[in-house]
Amino acid sequence: MTIDIGINEQDRAEIAGGLGRLLADTYSLYLKTHNFHWNVTGPMFQTLHLMFETQYTELALAVDLIAERIRSLDFPAPGTYSEFARLSTIKETTGVPKAEEMIRLLVEGQEAVVRTARSIFPMAEKATDEATADLLTQRIQLHEKTAWMLRSLLAK
Repeated sequence: MTIDIGINEQDRAEIAGGLGRLLADTYSLYLKTHNFHWNVTGPMFQTLHLMFETQYTELALAVDLIAERIRSLDFPAPGTYSEFARLSTIKETTGVPKAEEMIRLLVEGQEAVVRTARSIFPMAEKATDEATADLLTQRIQLHEKTAWMLRSLLAK
């Protein structure tokens, strides 16, 4: 069945491609955050363990919203580790870093998601895709706030 939502197929494909990168970044950050939740140690254990749980829970909900927006545009959402590794700007962390390094890496990840989301805005605006623009606005706002909160833990 032909999709007719007021956004042409080429624009939908471009937006879906950008959202695929956002999905990959979000999922990669989810995995990193969940890993750090499991493995954090030190004097800030309780605070960080709970904070990371709140963050990975929110990220798990976000991946669904992003994937469903891609599907609403009538394109398949990436959903494999190999696709996420190819599309994501967030690199895996090997080993178990110290708590302060975990925080720094999560700040970098939050900021990477913001940059990816922001890069999709021109495509959404050009196509007058308000639904995607709204999703991007919400994601940017949340990730900027989370990055700020994490950075505050590193203040000397």
